[in-house]
Amino acid sequence: MMKRNIDHSLIEWKESKQRKALLLRGARQVGKTFSIRVLAQSFKYFLEVNFEEDRVVKKIFEGSLDPFNLSEKLSAYFLVPIIPGQTLLFFDEIQACPNALSSLRFFYEKMPDLHIAAAGSLLEMAISKIASYGVGRIQSLFMYPMSFDEYLGALGENVLVDMKNSKKVEPIFHDKIINHLKIFHLIGGLPEIVGEYVRAKNILNCQQKLGDLLESFRDDFAKYKKRVDIQILDEVFTSIAVQSGHKFKYSNVDSACNHRILKQALDLLIQAGLAYKIYHSAGHGVPLGAEIKSNRFKVVLFDTGIHFRILSLNNADILVAENIDMINKGAIAEVFVGNEFIKSMDHRIRGQLFYWHNEEKGTSSEVDYLIQRKNKIIPIEVKSGKTGKMKSMGVFLKQHNSDIGIRLSLENFTKHNNISIMPLYAVNVI
Repeated sequence: MMKRNIDHSLIEWKESKQRKALLLRGARQVGKTFSIRVLAQSFKYFLEVNFEEDRVVKKIFEGSLDPFNLSEKLSAYFLVPIIPGQTLLFFDEIQACPNALSSLRFFYEKMPDLHIAAAGSLLEMAISKIASYGVGRIQSLFMYPMSFDEYLGALGENVLVDMKNSKKVEPIFHDKIINHLKIFHLIGGLPEIVGEYVRAKNILNCQQKLGDLLESFRDDFAKYKKRVDIQILDEVFTSIAVQSGHKFKYSNVDSACNHRILKQALDLLIQAGLAYKIYHSAGHGVPLGAEIKSNRFKVVLFDTGIHFRILSLNNADILVAENIDMINKGAIAEVFVGNEFIKSMDHRIRGQLFYWHNEEKGTSSEVDYLIQRKNKIIPIEVKSGKTGKMKSMGVFLKQHNSDIGIRLSLENFTKHNNISIMPLYAVNVI
């Protein structure tokens, strides 16, 4: 059974005395339902309601939303006792039943001892339609595809995880982790794909399944059609992969299309958890979000496997090369790092990413990521191989009077003056 980092947060929620109704948020196929079912093993009773699969059950929510009344009807319908302290009540695909989403606040107010959780995708759109959403009564946890550590754990390589997280990796093990990293770049972290690789160790099978999942994501675009044309959504989705590593420009999607429509399409994809914005920040102080320019940003897809599949890249470019030199083929190292940063953040808040670009005229210096550690802003440069100049890093450190920077590459842990050199696979231990 694949263990997920969010499992710890779910147990904390279960045991909390100030527990609220739980809303597990994230893109489709990231493992939300699976993780709730794992949590359910610690309860005497488990009642799962899937509103897309069982549409008849929606009728129970058409009348009163009194939680006692709802519990009585759901228990009778599914033949499962609903007992506070003993039952985990789970509403899956809750976006398909807005009344069920509205009911969460009443469960919290009138049945606070009952463990009630919900999950879904496109939740922002569903929530926006509810006149009185349960602010202060509902706790959100954000879930993403599997991290590289979770992938190694699924392979039974927990020793490698401990080793890399200790920041002491012997060369022979460093090379082994790099080989795992290359495969992870190809297949990504969607649990179904990782499970297939663990089972059969067949990259081609994984990529075929990724193709199927990619089509299912595109099929989901039909659910957005009242807001944005499906073809435009697909064009923006593809363009995110094409423009990775660079400032996102709507004109590069379709120069003839209205930018307002393209912006709306991009916003919908981000709300669905299929992509993340990397905002430009001046980086002068904390918080980083206080100095962003909302019209200057990069965008990365939520999974390297999907990214790789969209671009139809050649496996050999990663598997047999000495470096992951994808600068003109998708900036995959930068996509990986952005995703790993997001996955390592607190599950209770929506992750944010930042980068820096020199705004002085006649300059082109750019730092791939900025992160905040306590009261310090740390610049991060991502290199696809084992070498690379750090001119942009030097410009940032000088302009901001900073004394530390980090370069992520295929090198092992080392140091160069005031720059820490860390392997790409060690993003989560920065």
